[in-house]
Amino acid sequence: MDKKVSIIGAGNVGSSLARELFSMGLADIVLLDIVEGLPQGKALDISQCATFNAKAPRIKGTNDYADTAFSDLVVITAGASRRPGMTRDQLLEINAKVVSEATSKVVQHSSDAIIIIVTNPVDVMTYLALKISGFPSKRVFGLSGALDGARFASFISEELNIPAAEIEPCVIGEHGQNMIVIPRLTMVQKNPLPKITDKITIEKLIKLTINGGAEIVAHLKTGSAYYAPAAAAASMVKAVLNDERKLISCAAYLNNDYGMSDIITGVPVLLGRSGIMQTVNIPITSAEQEALEKAVQATRDTIAKLNL
Repeated sequence: MDKKVSIIGAGNVGSSLARELFSMGLADIVLLDIVEGLPQGKALDISQCATFNAKAPRIKGTNDYADTAFSDLVVITAGASRRPGMTRDQLLEINAKVVSEATSKVVQHSSDAIIIIVTNPVDVMTYLALKISGFPSKRVFGLSGALDGARFASFISEELNIPAAEIEPCVIGEHGQNMIVIPRLTMVQKNPLPKITDKITIEKLIKLTINGGAEIVAHLKTGSAYYAPAAAAASMVKAVLNDERKLISCAAYLNNDYGMSDIITGVPVLLGRSGIMQTVNIPITSAEQEALEKAVQATRDTIAKLNL
């Protein structure tokens, strides 16, 4: 194939993403991890699904960044995952080191690549990767509202018995406790959510969404979510490689957007072949603006700990 995607991190999220992309047949895949044998074994396993794919790409597992050279797109999933009782901010020190090293090596081997960050805390890690890479901001963004919105849609679907595919969720802000779920801009079968159900139900659905990741961590006890994050990241990769110009909420760099600059937070963007083609400024209320500014300040406070 003439396109190449490298995934840094062959843990649950990275390997699930590799499987998603392999089934899509969008590009050749390199799965990299520092653990010897791990990416090789998972890549070999995935490659043996080829007989069930109409258009199977090539996939390679490796411990060598040289194998990622000339990637069109790189997804960084490497890092520690949350454990019960652990906040995303507690992941900061270990994951900042992982993302810093990975980004530096990606730049060394794929200077024209687009970078998507999945590692948590994703808003902060995306900002870190942007600064270390020196890439234009349109080429460095993170998984955010694509996942949070999918969770919101799933909970709405279950509550109202409506297919999730017929729900267009709206979630902005931090990927974490400070996310802003906007029901009035969430469309259910082309109708605003508040016209479909009552305020108490909506408040319950918002709470479920905000705590969606933590609930999974509590159930798993020794890990965190990976199927939905992988599917959400795959949708972002697809939008870029196929130049879909698709509206997706991502952890993106603000440059006088929503009245703020030099920060990463979740906002709707148009994704296409060059990465972020446009940041979309949706109409938000003064209360939503205040909540967004609070979310951004929390991210700024965490970034300050990195001493960039």
